[in-house]
Amino acid sequence: MIGKKVVVIGAGASGLLAAGFAAKSGANVILIDKNRRVGRKIMITGKGRCNLTNDCDVQSFIRNVPVNGKFLYSAINSFTPYDTMRFFEDLGLKLKIERGNRVFPVSDKAVDVVDTLYSFVKNTGCRFVCDKAVSLITENNEAVGVECENQTYYCDCVILCCGGMSYPLTGSTGDGYALARQAGHTVTHLKPSLVPIESKNPDCKSMQGLSLKNVSLKIKDVRSGKTVYSDFGEMLFTHFGISGPMVLSASSHISDLSKGKYIAAIDLKPALSLEQLDKRIINDFRDNANKDISNSFSKLLPKKIIIPVLKRWGVAFDKKCNSVTKEERKKLCEILKEFIIELDGFRPIEEAIITSGGVKISEINPKTMESKLVKGLYFAGEMLDCDAYTGGFNLQIAWSTGRLAGICAAETKCEL
Repeated sequence: MIGKKVVVIGAGASGLLAAGFAAKSGANVILIDKNRRVGRKIMITGKGRCNLTNDCDVQSFIRNVPVNGKFLYSAINSFTPYDTMRFFEDLGLKLKIERGNRVFPVSDKAVDVVDTLYSFVKNTGCRFVCDKAVSLITENNEAVGVECENQTYYCDCVILCCGGMSYPLTGSTGDGYALARQAGHTVTHLKPSLVPIESKNPDCKSMQGLSLKNVSLKIKDVRSGKTVYSDFGEMLFTHFGISGPMVLSASSHISDLSKGKYIAAIDLKPALSLEQLDKRIINDFRDNANKDISNSFSKLLPKKIIIPVLKRWGVAFDKKCNSVTKEERKKLCEILKEFIIELDGFRPIEEAIITSGGVKISEINPKTMESKLVKGLYFAGEMLDCDAYTGGFNLQIAWSTGRLAGICAAETKCEL
């Protein structure tokens, strides 16, 4: 029996799994991407190390997908994070687990993940074509092919794995959304997620390059005073505002970052209570009793943040440590425990790790990833209106939905 002809558009994480598993299931697969090198976006994930999944159970996984997580139950159950780890290790890629159950290749090289996937797809017999998809070809409400810039490919099924709009240099330029709309699908509002945040506070620019470790971050609603996100870890000051792991995670919790709506409150000394911090400052000032206060913070704070703290404190820089009052110390402690940065907006979607929004999930069968509107049309990966927090969750969505779409597109009757 001749296998079904399947065309996969996009050779990223979801596309590579879709193509490989469709071919393993007996399909004749063509994988089309406008880049000559597959997995371009995988190469830059996890700062070039590739945090390829998170070692957690299905329930924990779904809790880390704030946007339409329940839609993913079938996909994640059929290919769990554990299955992903075993899949890569069976292909010869050694893995390790780090803080927060993040899974990385032992080599710390994302290129090893890409090379492993490329070998997997190649060994299944997939045909790779470098071309750009221009439009879907449908007949009688069924996907029958794809028109590309250089050639037209007819097939039994099409799987769209085109990614989002973030990092356009990797090929994620939103092309897939246009193809989805051609088929009559709804694309929800697209916005950046896991993205740095802008602030016009001049302190950010003056502290540019400063990385804070082991600090606490809270994002607060200015009107209500309610904390919408809190975390502990690392962050970074940049010329435009703030970035780093905690900030990227925070961005996915904020739906509307209009100017003046939210602030970032940073606890520079989270391990110390106000009373303990006051005692620490008393000791430091005692050791520097006759020095100017501006020269007495080197043991307490990183150099780049001392001047911003002093300016907020409002005490004369040349005031001697032995003349600082109890009330002045109290104010200093409050500043260190809640260093405020006003937030003005997200960085452009092109700088986001992922795109929030995508093809409306109510128009897709969660058990197969097939369109409910057009027979033989499947979706996977970042194109779906599902996005998660940092920690390997978004790549796992790509692996699981890609595999499910590939198997179901290849088989007449998909039973998992």
